[in-house]
Amino acid sequence: MQVLEKLVATLSAWVWGPLMLTLLVGTGLYLTILLKGLQFRALPHAFKLIWTKDQDHEGDISHFAALMTALAATVGIGNIVGVATAISLGGPGAVFWMWITGLVGMATKYSEAVLAVKYREKGPHGMRGGPMYYLSNGAGLPWLGTLFALFTACAAFGIGNMTQANAAAKIFEATFNVPLMTSGIILSLLTGLVILGGIRSIGRFTSFLVPLMIVAYVGASLWVLTMHFQQIPHAFGLIFYHAFNPSAATGGFAGATVAAAMRFGIARGVFSNESGLGSAPIAAAAARTNDPVKQALVSMTQTFIDTLVVCTMTALVILTANSWTQGVSPAQLTSSSMAETLGHSGRIIVAVATALFAYSTLIGWHYYGEKAIEYLLGARWINAYRVTFTIAVMIGAITSLEFVWNFSDLANGLMAIPNLIGLLLLSQIIKKETTRYFSSKNNA
Repeated sequence: MQVLEKLVATLSAWVWGPLMLTLLVGTGLYLTILLKGLQFRALPHAFKLIWTKDQDHEGDISHFAALMTALAATVGIGNIVGVATAISLGGPGAVFWMWITGLVGMATKYSEAVLAVKYREKGPHGMRGGPMYYLSNGAGLPWLGTLFALFTACAAFGIGNMTQANAAAKIFEATFNVPLMTSGIILSLLTGLVILGGIRSIGRFTSFLVPLMIVAYVGASLWVLTMHFQQIPHAFGLIFYHAFNPSAATGGFAGATVAAAMRFGIARGVFSNESGLGSAPIAAAAARTNDPVKQALVSMTQTFIDTLVVCTMTALVILTANSWTQGVSPAQLTSSSMAETLGHSGRIIVAVATALFAYSTLIGWHYYGEKAIEYLLGARWINAYRVTFTIAVMIGAITSLEFVWNFSDLANGLMAIPNLIGLLLLSQIIKKETTRYFSSKNNA
């Protein structure tokens, strides 16, 4: 078993190495140039489209519900612990490189959603789409679609289920002394109540929970920042200066090179917003719309909200406090930073936010895994998958998951390879659809 664990850890480190991160950011940059900076010029229009309703068109859920389902899966512990890890290992400059991944990642997220809606199919359990379908139906590479679905199914049980349940259960044990088994049973029941109803049930639930938890977390962060408003310009100065200059050791902070800032900023940014991994377009394919570009523009705002808003709030809370220079571990850094201002209440806020973020990720990733199983095995296996997924939540809450973390991290990274191939092969289709939509809009 130790040999297998070492092998998986080594493969995971290789998959998430410089080559993969360069490919992810490079694809986003290429798509940004191809689409003439669409994410910047069309962002106001994209936010407006979130609230439009195409009731008479094919699809299962609204633009808003599709966005919330995708946000549920991406706004997770990466927005709290991931940002803290980036700063702890890469210094304040890592935040700048997280922003870069978010900005170019918006073009990637847009492109994924265009293809997901364009090549989606109608199945017995609603619309089905995502990289496996545009790889098969668009690029003519069904074997790559199968590989993507296989990696997605594995990641759904790991990074999308057991690790999230474990994180939430441990947080409640540490903060409120709730036994792991109790948390596991409650999480399992809550998960079953939501997912057994399919995408419409998931859409209703995420449409309620996700805006609430994001607004509450951002609100708490703004409260802290209001009390430290004089430190905010200094925090931004640290971010921009150390993006291109080494961070000197200070207090308990060991210092960081520019290369480390880039590496950890890009890695944590990609981990947080998942642009290029191919997960979010599976939710986008369920949207009720008559035009791929409409939902793609809405999907693009997911990366903006996740990285440019939520991650930035965490970063500023950390950098306007003192804990990051005192050797506090990444797992406790956001909590300690908030506690400097709000006392024990700050720790409770971060604990509840982290648990809710983890639970929402679990719900969103269930849907991704379901569609992967449907692609691989057929619709008749969906109910069995839902039951198995629900049981896995309880197992994850009470089990040590070092191996599961490494394995699911590997599967999550492997999803990106076939997806990026599909995006590059079909990039002219993305450009054509985009030109058509904006030409018709301008002529309307």
